[in-house]
Amino acid sequence: MSNAIRDSQISIIQPSGHVNASNAGEFQLQLTKAMVSEEHSVLLVDMHQVESLDSAGLMALVSVLSLAQSLQRRFSLCCVAPSIRIIFELTQLDKAFEIFDSRDAFAATIT
Repeated sequence: MSNAIRDSQISIIQPSGHVNASNAGEFQLQLTKAMVSEEHSVLLVDMHQVESLDSAGLMALVSVLSLAQSLQRRFSLCCVAPSIRIIFELTQLDKAFEIFDSRDAFAATIT
């Protein structure tokens, strides 16, 4: 369902296909493990291969965002397709998440 890429301070998760009720629990577990890891202080979810996102997938992201906030860690999304970005806009979660157009746009914010 997803790949994990790690560098010195950033963990990148790349889900693919459909993020829905059938795999949202596994997705949330992978995100949670990456978030609580002592190795990285930043988690980026690269969504360029995500074809669809249902409410269970969205709740997995919200749950990990809440965890990130409690741990005072950075949690961002990038490469969100317009058809999926509308979900964030309709739920006004685009105001809660850091959403970047590309990995390069995200990388430009890392100091």
